[in-house]
Amino acid sequence: MEHGKHTFTFMGTAAGCGVPAFFCDCPACNEARRDPRARRGDCGALVRGTNADGSPGRNVLIDTPPDLRHQLLREDVRRVDELLYTHAHFDHLGGLGELEYLVQLVRKATLPTYGSAAALEGAGIEFHYMTYCLDMRELAPFDELELDGVRYTALPVTHAPGTYGYLIETPETRLFYASDTGKLPPETAERVRGVDVMAMDATFWKRNWSPDAHHSVQECIEEGLELDAGTLYLTHLAMHYDEPVTLVELEEYLQQYGGRVKPAADGLTIGI
Repeated sequence: MEHGKHTFTFMGTAAGCGVPAFFCDCPACNEARRDPRARRGDCGALVRGTNADGSPGRNVLIDTPPDLRHQLLREDVRRVDELLYTHAHFDHLGGLGELEYLVQLVRKATLPTYGSAAALEGAGIEFHYMTYCLDMRELAPFDELELDGVRYTALPVTHAPGTYGYLIETPETRLFYASDTGKLPPETAERVRGVDVMAMDATFWKRNWSPDAHHSVQECIEEGLELDAGTLYLTHLAMHYDEPVTLVELEEYLQQYGGRVKPAADGLTIGI
C-alpha cells in the first residue's frame, strides 16, 4: 500500500503539574496566565497520516495525559487508531478514560494499545474498568512496529522501569521522542545518534532534582547536541521547579544555538 505524508504534533509539553500550575504564582506561571503561548499541558504526542490520495490516514496517539480531551478538541482529532505508551505515570496515563466512549460508540472494536509489560500492567491496574476497550500488545525493548507506513522502535530510557522513548521513522525523517528520561542508556543513545529531530525531556532549569529520571534544560541540550540531533526540541518542561524560567527568558537563552534548539509548544506540528 502506498502511504502519504505524516505529521508529528506535540499534544502537551509540560511536566506533571502543567504550566501554569493552579497552585503556583512564580514568574513562569504568571507569564502563562497572561500569555497563551506559554501555557503547557501534560506530555503526549500524535502522529497523523495523510493518504496518497489526500484523504486522512491513521492517528497514532502516544500517551493519554490528563488533559487529553482538551488536546484532542484543540487539534480537531475525531478518532484514534492506535495507542502507544511511554510509561504509566499519571501525567502520561490519566486521560485514558476519555477514550472509553470512542471505543464504545464509534470504533465498536478494541483499541490496539502498545507499551512495555510494566506500562500495560500499570494501565490495567489504574483503569481496570477500561481493559475491555483495549487490545494490549506488549513491546519488548528494541521491538519494532509498523503503523500506517511509519516504523516505531521501542527504546529503553532512564526513568521508571519499563519506560520507552520511540524512534519514529518515515522515508524522509528519523525522529526520537523521549518525554521522560535522564541520560540515555548507551544502546539507545547509539540508535538515535544523528536523528533529524529529537524531542527530549528538559524538565528542570539549571539544578536537576532527579538526575536518575530527568534532564535539566542544559543536560538535554548537551546530550542532544553530542548525539548530533539535527533539531532538538525541549519538552516535559516544568518552567517552575527550583529556579523558575519564563518562556521569554528561555527563548533568549536558546538564541545561542542558532535555531537548532527550540522549546516545544502545545500544538506545534512538524512534517515527518
